[in-house]
Amino acid sequence: MEYTIRIKKNKDGWLTGQCEQLPQAISQGKDMEDLMENMKNAIETVLDYMREEYRKKYKSKCTVKPLTIKHETEYISKTPKRKPVYA
Repeated sequence: MEYTIRIKKNKDGWLTGQCEQLPQAISQGKDMEDLMENMKNAIETVLDYMREEYRKKYKSKCTVKPLTIKHETEYISKTPKRKPVYA
């Protein structure tokens, strides 16, 4: 899955990021590479927390089974872009 990160440079030179799809995922880094690694960890932490809370809430009401979906990044990036059609 692809996430969008809003990035802001602080007065102290550090970068702060927040995920648009998961606003609870916030982190910072001293450079872009550091920030992206920290954001990945923040997103994984938020998703793990949400998953655990869901299981606690609905454990007695349903069956939970893991499902892994893998996709090729190359396939996504090679998808031809369509030109906009104006009426």
